[in-house]
Amino acid sequence: MLDGVEGGLTKYKGEQTDIYTASQKYQAEKTPLIVFGGQEYGTGSSRDWAAKGTALLGVRAVVAQSFERIHRSNLVGMGVLPLQFEEGSNAKSLGLTGEEKFSLTGYENGIKPGMKVTLEAKRPTGEVLKIPLKLRIDTAIEVEYYRNGGILPYVLRQLIS
Repeated sequence: MLDGVEGGLTKYKGEQTDIYTASQKYQAEKTPLIVFGGQEYGTGSSRDWAAKGTALLGVRAVVAQSFERIHRSNLVGMGVLPLQFEEGSNAKSLGLTGEEKFSLTGYENGIKPGMKVTLEAKRPTGEVLKIPLKLRIDTAIEVEYYRNGGILPYVLRQLIS
């Protein structure tokens, strides 16, 4: 959300900073994070550590135009919610700046593969934008992985029971 800037940078309270520093500050405030991505999010980073690093930074959801197949699966395996914009929609076309406060609705009664959810973006002006998204948890077993916080907690619970 930094115009013309790529790499390991983001915003924290309107100021540009590195992702790690912002993550540490947000985690200290107990603020769950959302990452916005473009097309084929995760391409070139399909190893599990890419998704593990995302989860360790406090990211709870990734909203992208599309996902690289393996990376999407690895996000679910780490307990990170993959969400996809509707065709033709993205953060830029919606005018998202990173100054909004976000909340997800539509899955309070549980999740199902491919279901629709809504991302509510409250702008600093008070305007609320409701953005329809597709949940990219694609199978029933992925639902179970996510419900348990990822594949490792799922397997541990299976072993205990």
